[in-house]
Amino acid sequence: MINLVIDGQQVSCSSHDTILSAAHKAGIRIPKLCFLRATNNIASCRVCVVEVEGASRLVTACNTPAQEGMVITTNSPRVLAARRTALSLILANGGKNALEAFDGQATEFARVCRDCGVDSSEFQVAPQAEEPVVEGNPFLAYNPNLCIQCQRCVGACNKRAGNHTLVAGKQGIRSTIVAPFGPDWKATNCESCGNCAQACPTGALTSLNKRSYNADEVSYVRTTCPHCATGCQYDLVVKDGRIVDTRAAKGPSNNGLLCVKGRFGSFDFAQSEDRLTTPLIKDRSTGEFREASWDEALDLVASKFAALRDEFGGEALAAFACARSANEDIYMLQKMARTVFRTNNVDNCARVCHAPSVAGLARTLGSGAMTNPIRDITNDVDVIMLVGSNPEEAHPVIGMQIRQAVEAGAQLIVVDPRDIGLTSKADIHLKLRPGTNVAFSNGMAHIMIEEGLIDEEFIAQRTEKFEEFREMVASYTPERVAEICGIDARDLIQAARLYASAEKAPIIYCLGVTEHSTGTEGVMSMSNMAMLCGKLGRPGCGVNPIRGQNNVQGACDMGALPTDFPGYQKLANEEVVKKFEDAWGVELPRWQGLCATEVFPAAIEGKIEGLFIFGEDPVRTDPDTHHVIRALESLDFLVMSELFLTETAKYADVILPGRAYVEKEGTFSNTERRVQRIRKAVEGPQGSRLDIDIFTDIMNRMGYAQPKVTSAQVMDEIASLTPSFAGISHARLDSDEVAGRGLQWPCLGPDHPGTPIMHVGTFSRGLGMFSVAEYRPSTEQPDESFPLIMMTGRVLSQYNACAMTSRTEGLNEMCGSSFIEVNTKDAAERGIADGDKVRVFSRRGEIISTARVSGKTNEGQTWMPFHFQDGNSNWLTIAALDNICAAPEYKVCAIQVEKA
Repeated sequence: MINLVIDGQQVSCSSHDTILSAAHKAGIRIPKLCFLRATNNIASCRVCVVEVEGASRLVTACNTPAQEGMVITTNSPRVLAARRTALSLILANGGKNALEAFDGQATEFARVCRDCGVDSSEFQVAPQAEEPVVEGNPFLAYNPNLCIQCQRCVGACNKRAGNHTLVAGKQGIRSTIVAPFGPDWKATNCESCGNCAQACPTGALTSLNKRSYNADEVSYVRTTCPHCATGCQYDLVVKDGRIVDTRAAKGPSNNGLLCVKGRFGSFDFAQSEDRLTTPLIKDRSTGEFREASWDEALDLVASKFAALRDEFGGEALAAFACARSANEDIYMLQKMARTVFRTNNVDNCARVCHAPSVAGLARTLGSGAMTNPIRDITNDVDVIMLVGSNPEEAHPVIGMQIRQAVEAGAQLIVVDPRDIGLTSKADIHLKLRPGTNVAFSNGMAHIMIEEGLIDEEFIAQRTEKFEEFREMVASYTPERVAEICGIDARDLIQAARLYASAEKAPIIYCLGVTEHSTGTEGVMSMSNMAMLCGKLGRPGCGVNPIRGQNNVQGACDMGALPTDFPGYQKLANEEVVKKFEDAWGVELPRWQGLCATEVFPAAIEGKIEGLFIFGEDPVRTDPDTHHVIRALESLDFLVMSELFLTETAKYADVILPGRAYVEKEGTFSNTERRVQRIRKAVEGPQGSRLDIDIFTDIMNRMGYAQPKVTSAQVMDEIASLTPSFAGISHARLDSDEVAGRGLQWPCLGPDHPGTPIMHVGTFSRGLGMFSVAEYRPSTEQPDESFPLIMMTGRVLSQYNACAMTSRTEGLNEMCGSSFIEVNTKDAAERGIADGDKVRVFSRRGEIISTARVSGKTNEGQTWMPFHFQDGNSNWLTIAALDNICAAPEYKVCAIQVEKA
């Protein structure tokens, strides 16, 4: 520790502190302008100057290291005069415009001027020609007339977001900012994340949303982003009962960053004019919906499900939970299914994305969740191995943090069939053939074992089945694996050495590992590599599945699974079943339920008669759309709880209008097992209802006495029955103790701090188990009729079925229609040019899309986003299922592409 004196106060700080940070920790305020923590410390404004005893000149507090014995004065007449002079110079050089534009109140620059007693310049103001505003971007604009060249925006873009789009330039002798927000904005690599605008202290660089309100007429409500599972924290900005903007907060997983969807696409949908506001009942004679009262709709739902249950048994009913809704809603949905539908046919959309993670990690490690926090695996690491994940588009704020890590010196291994954005920053890119993850991992393990790169002590003390595993991977030589995967054996060897030799090296993976017929085996192979090197249960390591949706982790946690109660308590365990029976006061079914992907064929076979879908749209998101539609049409009764008339809702018999996340209290669980609050910011549309209340009314109408409960009370019930959530409550999450950081399960009691890193000292299952899965080819292989492989994935500006993002027009402007990436050689052979309309077809269907011709995919391989209804890839995908957890194989299907 370093000891110094600031304004007569004894202060202790670390050797890493500057004078500014040391003063801040001691509660001593030093004004600053160009400085922004971890973003900009160029000290160009000189507003933070202080006096250091023995120094002849004033020093800038933001970038002067604190040193032992310093005696510092922050408010002497000399210091105050220097600050006023600095601000006067800024005002004379264009800052006057920034001060006057906001009437001296709203901006950070105006507040600093006011606090320093400066309202005009003591110098002659330089005459300046009015410069045009740079605009054209749907979200952001730059007014150079308000810019004071502090370069905070440049730091936000380059150091924080890691995008390097904004740069400082020169205009004669003047510094200026080159902002890519003009008419040609699409031609730049700007992600429109808006982190630069939030950093700007003058309003020169601004979000267009800010034009709709003044700071003194809005309120702020802290909540969690509803898109991917990063769990970004932000404030909803509310004016006159409507949300008008967002403001990034320094949450534990986003640290003040947001992506374009979180900042600009997280509230328009909730206020969309096409929200459902009254229950709808379909007239089967006409196929048309009619409006109904809540009583009529709920009476019909309850009576029809009860009749089907009584005639065919609970096995004939099923319920799907919404992975975008709150934990408390999901808990009540599965409780309704088990108590009154009397079914265990309960599932959620993890089935079609990360069910292999839940199953695979549970088998090998004992817990099917991310092992380490986001900050831990992106902040202080030596090597990052990124497998089947494109975080810059699917999880952009994590992508930003990975870019930061690489620029800080971390080495990057990308294992992906495409040239993703991070490929350009990678030390090694293994551009493997789709569906060969298990072979890749077994090859890595072979090299590590052969070259003595494994942690033998860890293996001996903490794992089992190693000898069997060693024997299995002996045949996966670099040469054999290179042939299977279509890669260079030398690159595989280098990747194995790089990962195994690093002290801190996390594995980060996503749907490129899980969405295969061998997805669970692929996940277990990720565990194999980490166990071989002892990279589990410690910082900067682990096996880290990045979950796709905001609360898909929570949907699994809450027991929306056919085999598990909340907290992964097993249906097969009689003591667990008895515990829930005692708590809920009803006899529960004991048979194992069907997965969502098994419900559809069962419906076609007449085994499922009734289905309740809460907030999911499988017609757009599940593979083989024809198959899904046939299943829905085979049902006797389909009920949807929804915000919009989605493609799936069109097949419903009853639609119940629910509430969006901004209209309710609750919690989401992000990808790192962090339970965080969502809070009500606005009222829901008149006629819609809270989903908890909808489920409660159905339960009561079907004969179960479910009391009316708040979201907080539901979480208390969850905690009482779920050991891993025992220490979690709304009150605690809102407390000063937690301070907005959330709590990571397992959280075993009211005083338990949560568990940032899993498997410290011991695995959840005791010993970690090596998987001995051999490589198996994907179910469908290219042939003469269908010679190309198609993969699917996400783009930056859209989210899943576009129900939320497509209602923000600027996101559609970024990317709003279907396309397919085709390799340059494959396109040339078919006479296809970039931008051509093409016919894409498989054994299951065909669509029209637009070709994007490049070398991003290898020859014989294509890639499509699954978001867009004008050419939805899921008309083509195959419903081949993982043999362990029944997840579908989105990432490999055989297609043909022709010029339309």
